Amino acid sequence: MQVTVYNCRPFDEKALFTECAKELGLDIVLCGDAPDMDNVSLSRGSRCVNVITSKIDADLLRAFRDNGVEYITTRTIGYDHIDLEAAKACGIKVGNAPYGPNGVADYTVMLILMSIRRMGAILGRTALQDYTLAGLNGRELRDLTVGVIGTGRIGATVVRDLSGFGCRILAYDLYEKDEVKQYAAYVPIDRIWREADVITLHTPLTQDNHHLINARTIAQMKDGVVIVNTARGALIDSDAFIEAIENGKIGAAGLDVVENEFGLYYYDHKSDILKNRELALLRSFPNVIVSHHMAFYTKNYVETVVKDSMKSCLLYMEGKENPWEVH
Repeated sequence: MQVTVYNCRPFDEKALFTECAKELGLDIVLCGDAPDMDNVSLSRGSRCVNVITSKIDADLLRAFRDNGVEYITTRTIGYDHIDLEAAKACGIKVGNAPYGPNGVADYTVMLILMSIRRMGAILGRTALQDYTLAGLNGRELRDLTVGVIGTGRIGATVVRDLSGFGCRILAYDLYEKDEVKQYAAYVPIDRIWREADVITLHTPLTQDNHHLINARTIAQMKDGVVIVNTARGALIDSDAFIEAIENGKIGAAGLDVVENEFGLYYYDHKSDILKNRELALLRSFPNVIVSHHMAFYTKNYVETVVKDSMKSCLLYMEGKENPWEVH
């Protein structure tokens, strides 16, 4: 039984995949690049393919199907990068590999603190040996209202962690949780727009919430609002967001994800001309912190997703119940 693994990082995943395949009795083909029409042939002979957040579109899915692939697992919680309708049409099942919420939750709180304390500007000045204080006055979290949109495992953990700072917490989700109610008040989303000093996003990307933060919703927010996004880039309308930063409506932001990041993150582009103008603008603002979709990236994450994604493939090929299969 063979699995083709794409996006395999040589410095932390390769040895784990090799060891895990041996333990599970699987053969593996390892590829360091994202799957595309040039390397899709590597999947020939594999019933399962293992990917990360690379765009898996209809053409690629049909090529996988023609090579005999029946199951695609992604080493992520989200799977919106896979065209699920096209996968269904090709008869390909899809699975994910949820990991513990603490890594992303920790990173979220870090971005909140860095944003309200103007850490991007502080680090920029320090690099230039400018040790002045003017314009660097920050705010204390206990004095602020934080709105948490999405209270799944990660959002709920963020709420719990924020409770230790003494801030007021508002939450929004289609499905309320008793554990969250210990620390936060569930409210309609328009109240979060109006009342939150800090808004942090923790929802999956769907057709319904694409560009959840847009010109209309930004207009309802407090002047100087702080936005943090460790979920999916397309939850934010980049054009409206940039305009709101430029006119001061948005006071600061911490972004681990941006729109149109496929093919960009996890590669060395220092000598390339990038086509993502929005990213270039966002990185230019001293009050915006941008990292490259790595809030998840901890030792625990790597070990969990490698093992669980391979176990998922094995269960599929053995025809057994598979807790990781999502579509």
